[in-house]
Amino acid sequence: MNYQVVVLAAGQGRRMGAGENKVLLRLDGCPVIIHTLRVFENDPSCSGIVLVTQEDEQDQFRMLVEDYHITKVRAFADGGKERQESVYLGLSVLTMASDAIVLIHDGARPFITRKHIAKVTEAAAEHGAALLAVPVKDTIKKAAGFRVEKTLERRSLWAAQTPQAFRLSVIREAHRESIEAHFMGTDDVSLVERMGLPVRIVEGSYRNIKLTTPEDLVIAQLFMEKGGMTNENRSWF
Repeated sequence: MNYQVVVLAAGQGRRMGAGENKVLLRLDGCPVIIHTLRVFENDPSCSGIVLVTQEDEQDQFRMLVEDYHITKVRAFADGGKERQESVYLGLSVLTMASDAIVLIHDGARPFITRKHIAKVTEAAAEHGAALLAVPVKDTIKKAAGFRVEKTLERRSLWAAQTPQAFRLSVIREAHRESIEAHFMGTDDVSLVERMGLPVRIVEGSYRNIKLTTPEDLVIAQLFMEKGGMTNENRSWF
């Protein structure tokens, strides 16, 4: 199942505290964003990548794409003030049929695998919208400030990941309606949920972490030392 993917690399990464865009940090000697892009570059089902960056960083990303021979980046898009706006701007430059499948992926998730990409793409083709997620392992408390109000039922809770996959017509309409309603969702699937459309969960991997804090970089380096990032070594996911 062929698809195109919008990769988000426009975040500020304040929680990383690195003083620069976190996807430009080096992991095993290579920028995080290159690890992420290589997964899609090496996937025969990926027909194109749109890379969303901050306008003032775009030249830097263009140089990286060229230096590391990432050939599937078909277009760049300027990022917005919020993630949702960045996704919308990335979708706006896509050239594909309305019933084609588009994936939206965080550039700071370099450990996604082709196996899970294929599963979420197929689910979106069948249902219109799908996401990778993993069952929540911790007990989750709902609180008001620092006062516990209730304990949530863990068996019904999933931690959302990316990529999230959609028919292009579905996600574009979801963004259009959200703009009209001034609705800001927590992820792209939440915009589709708001329309009352079904979204399919595809169980992902706990290794598909998003690099958000310095501790995540330590974990990521351990993953690299255990299995590396080559296709031949992806069986450990």
